[in-house]
Amino acid sequence: MKEKLPLSKQIAYALGQFGWSLLSGIIGSYLIFYYIPTQTSGIPIFIPQVTYFGFMTIIGAITMFGRFFDAITDPWIATLSDRSKSKAGRRISFMRNSAVPLALSTVLVFWSPFNGESVWNAVVLIIAITLFYLFITMYVTPFFALMSELGHTPQERLNLSTMISVTWFLGAAVASQAPAIWGIFEGMGYSPEMAIRIAFTLLSALALVFLLIPVFVIDEKRYCESVPSEMKMSDSIKATFANREFTTFVVSDLVYWIAITMFQSSLLYYITVLLELPDTLFGTLFILLGVGSFLFYVPINLLAKKFGKKELMLVAFGLFVLVYLMGSFLGNLPIDNTLQAYLLVALASIPMAVFGILPNAVVADIAEYDALKTGVRREGMFFGVRTFMSKMGQMVSMLILSGLLIGAGQGNTTGIRLTAIAAAVFCAIGMALLLFYNEKKILQGLRHDEKD
Repeated sequence: MKEKLPLSKQIAYALGQFGWSLLSGIIGSYLIFYYIPTQTSGIPIFIPQVTYFGFMTIIGAITMFGRFFDAITDPWIATLSDRSKSKAGRRISFMRNSAVPLALSTVLVFWSPFNGESVWNAVVLIIAITLFYLFITMYVTPFFALMSELGHTPQERLNLSTMISVTWFLGAAVASQAPAIWGIFEGMGYSPEMAIRIAFTLLSALALVFLLIPVFVIDEKRYCESVPSEMKMSDSIKATFANREFTTFVVSDLVYWIAITMFQSSLLYYITVLLELPDTLFGTLFILLGVGSFLFYVPINLLAKKFGKKELMLVAFGLFVLVYLMGSFLGNLPIDNTLQAYLLVALASIPMAVFGILPNAVVADIAEYDALKTGVRREGMFFGVRTFMSKMGQMVSMLILSGLLIGAGQGNTTGIRLTAIAAAVFCAIGMALLLFYNEKKILQGLRHDEKD
C-alpha cells in the first residue's frame, strides 16, 4: 500500500477544489443573470431575447448545449485519465494542463465583443462556454478520481470529502461576493457590464492560484496506486453502469442536480424580484449559509459513521423539499422580507452540509469496492460518469429554467415561484430513488477487505 497522505497535503489537495468551485460559482450564479438582466441591474442586453417553441430562449439553448458538451466529454476525459501513463501521474497531468485555460475561458464567457444586442455575441458565447466546460472537465474529473486514490480507507475518503466540501463552499462563497466587488468598480465610474467583467477577471486570477496548488504539492506516484487501465471507453462505461449500486445512486444524484441547479440559478431572482432586496444581499446570505453548514460538518461526519451516508442523505432530501416549497412563497409570507431570506438560509444549511460532504465519499467507496471485486482500477470513470450525470441534470435544469424565467426581468413572479416548486418535486423524486441504493453491501465488502 502507498504512503498515507499527510495532513498538509490533504489541505493542498482540498485547495484545488477552492479554485474550480470559485470558477464554477461564477458561471452557475451569474451566467443567466448577466444574459437575462433585470430592469434594476443596469446590464444591457447582449444577446437576442427571443424564444423558440414557446419556451426555449437563446441563453437557454446555449447553456443546454454547453452542459451537453460538458457531459459527453466526462467519460472521454475519464478514460484518457484512467489510461494515462504520464510521468506526472494519471490525474495531476490533466489538472496541470487545464488550469490556465479554465481560468481564461471563465473570463471570456462574459466579454461580449459587440456593444448592444447582437447574434454574434451569442456565437462568441457558445465558443467561450464550450471551452469553459471542456477545461473544467479536464480538471474536475481527474481531481475527484484522485480523491478515491489518495484515501485508502472509507474513513480517509470521508475525511477528504469533508475537506473538499469546506473548500468548495469557500470558493462558492468568494464567488457570491462578486456583486459587492463589481459594486466597487461601479462606484469608480465603470458601467455595470464592465464592472462585472473586471470583478470576474480578478476572481478568475485568484482561482488559478488555487488550481495549481495540488499540481505542484502532491506527488501522485508516491501516494496513489496509479495503475493505468487498459479498458476502452465503451467497455469501461458498460462496466461502470453494470455496478447496480452505482447506477441506482447516480440516477438519484442526477435528479438532485436538476433541483439544486434550478434553485441556485434562481436565487438572485428570489432576492431581487420576490423579496425586493438588493443584489448585494446574495453574498451575505451565501456566507451565512456556509457558516451554518460548517456547524454541521463534524456532526455529519460522525453521524455518517454511525448511521450510514444513505440515511443522512434521505433526511437531507426531505429538508430540501421543505426549503424549496418555502422558496415558492417568498415575499408573501407574513414576516419581514429580509427575515424570510435569513430563515431560508437557516433551513437550507443542514441539507447543504450533507450533500456537500457525502456524495463524493459514496462514489469513492463504490469505486474502491468495484476495484476490489474486478481487479481493475477505474476511479476516473466512476467519477466521470457521476459528473456526466450531474451535468445532464444541470442541462435539463437550465432548459426548464430558461422557459420559466421568461419575462423575469419584467416582473414575471409566477415563473420565478414555479422554479422553487419544480425543485421541490425533483428532490422528492431523488429521495424515492435513493431508497433503492444498498449501502450495506458496499461497506461490508470494504470492511471485509480491510480485515484481509
